[in-house]
Amino acid sequence: MRIIVITGMSGSGKSTAVRALEDEGFYCIDNLPVRLFKRFVDLIEKSGETFKGIVLVADIRGREFIKGYESSFQKIRNAGHSIDIFFFDALDETLVRRFSETRRRHPAAEHCSVSEGIRIEREQLSGLRQMASKIIDTSEFNVHQLRDFVLRIVRGEEGESPFVVDVQSFGFRYGIPMESSIVMDVRFLPNPFFVPEMKNLSGLDPEVRDYVMGLPETKGFIDSFFPLVNMLIPAYQREGKAYLTISIGCTGGRHRSVAIAEATAEHLRRNFPAVRITHRDIEKGQQ
Repeated sequence: MRIIVITGMSGSGKSTAVRALEDEGFYCIDNLPVRLFKRFVDLIEKSGETFKGIVLVADIRGREFIKGYESSFQKIRNAGHSIDIFFFDALDETLVRRFSETRRRHPAAEHCSVSEGIRIEREQLSGLRQMASKIIDTSEFNVHQLRDFVLRIVRGEEGESPFVVDVQSFGFRYGIPMESSIVMDVRFLPNPFFVPEMKNLSGLDPEVRDYVMGLPETKGFIDSFFPLVNMLIPAYQREGKAYLTISIGCTGGRHRSVAIAEATAEHLRRNFPAVRITHRDIEKGQQ
């Protein structure tokens, strides 16, 4: 039976990975005491139910796990099962930012700062990190990218998937997307919000799209921006990147950024097979 252990730093995306693997047909269980690992595997094996495998999620929350994982893993291997250990990690500043955004308490920071909790956690998980079959740095991933990356690993498709370009619109009012590789500010364009008949529409509506794309300022911008992106994408590919996220922002993420993001995605699809588009803030209100 295939067994995957999901572990690593708090805030590094383990929950996203687990949801992806559950949808893929794995039986997933979170924070099981380490002494029950082997027993649980035996029960699943004897149950007769069909799963692609088992996913065990274990980390610093289980103090017992930190002390007993090596012997527990060995018992499972001795029973003839394979174990892959996926260690999820991210830059310290990324982890701090994620905890700040979610306002969650770090499990190792009961009486100290989040930064100190991260330091303690790194120290306690250092041996497990060295044992890992795969170390996954999620610093530059959004949840969709991380999900796709994890599924490619378990399907054995790491070398087969195309380079993915994510184009997204956003509103500066709601913050710059932290996963952005390239950020473009289009607030210099005249705002359709101030045209009464377009105020309640969005950049997906033909009236707004035609207005934005027909502006002389837009034409000058496109003539410079599209060749720049065409040059940058192959450069990112040569550096071994799996994803490039182009974030295009206006004030509220409803009119200008949506129209420009749609035009950008349409342009890129002529040369790159995997281009996705999202409009993060289009439903959050009018500009």
